[in-house]
Amino acid sequence: MVTIKDVAKISGVSPSTVSRVIADNPRISEDTKKKVRKAMKDLGYHPNINARNLVAKSTKAIGVIMPSSTNVALQNPFFPEILRGIGSVLHDAEYSMYLSTGETEKEILSEVQRIVYGSYVDGVILLYSRINDKVTNFLREQGFPFVIVGKPYDFDTEINHVDNDNFRAGKEITKHLIDMGHEKIAFIGGSRELFVTRDRESGYVAALNEAGIEECDAYRIHTEFLKSGGREAVEHLMSLDTKPTGLVVSDDLISLGILSMLESYGIRVPQDISLVSFNNVYLSEITKPALTTVDIQIYELGAQSAKVLIEKTKNKNEPAKRIIIPYQIVYRDSVNKLS
Repeated sequence: MVTIKDVAKISGVSPSTVSRVIADNPRISEDTKKKVRKAMKDLGYHPNINARNLVAKSTKAIGVIMPSSTNVALQNPFFPEILRGIGSVLHDAEYSMYLSTGETEKEILSEVQRIVYGSYVDGVILLYSRINDKVTNFLREQGFPFVIVGKPYDFDTEINHVDNDNFRAGKEITKHLIDMGHEKIAFIGGSRELFVTRDRESGYVAALNEAGIEECDAYRIHTEFLKSGGREAVEHLMSLDTKPTGLVVSDDLISLGILSMLESYGIRVPQDISLVSFNNVYLSEITKPALTTVDIQIYELGAQSAKVLIEKTKNKNEPAKRIIIPYQIVYRDSVNKLS
């Protein structure tokens, strides 16, 4: 087994200098760092991270917390893509990722408490923002570094968060349907406990009000962020005497379930009903018809959340940041103009 002394001997420096290079000590010259790192690579030497982290009082690991069980959450393409963004930044910074595995809210809280009290991670990224969330309250009470992807339900000036302007996006995508001649427009969203759903729905309502279109409670449905949720929503809407001509759906995965269910009813998109959506996951481009959807830059949401958190873990006095990732509407084939 290669030791730090072997690296020192090949490099022509002392073992303590090798240790300083591993710790990226600024007092060591770049030439010496390059020479030592080349020796480490040539010899196949890997430093003992646990020992190094013990000295530095850092785990070089970040916890990522899902809104529900990992098995369920990863069915939604949003999560693999945001994890890709987080992972790219963590890889460059030589951090590891700890992914939550709790099945229920109670289990997730218990797991977060364990990794915080046990010093398993330096900070936490929450991939959701929920009203009265116990995990958020716990992290804030502990003064533990964390970032929310979304808008905090409270103390938003004190909590690091990375988000889109979901209200504006909801209003703009609904206005697109209105501009295409639609007035009977339904909204299908996820849980109302999630701020992303609330903001997108508020934008939808604002667009209707601005256009002088009367709201209809029967046109507002909340379901799971899963393909099956879309099926339930269509069953309800198709049972109404006055059916909508346009749908605003708060997630592409729900939209896929809706497309499938509409087809089973013999209803064509966009010829018989128009549909707009959110997130612009890969599937939204290859499904038929391809979805008109809001591209929220999922990868960038993840990357920025990781950057903000690493900064916070290195400097606990770093002021809270609110980063808004711009969105754009991608116009495809799921909307028809009403005559």
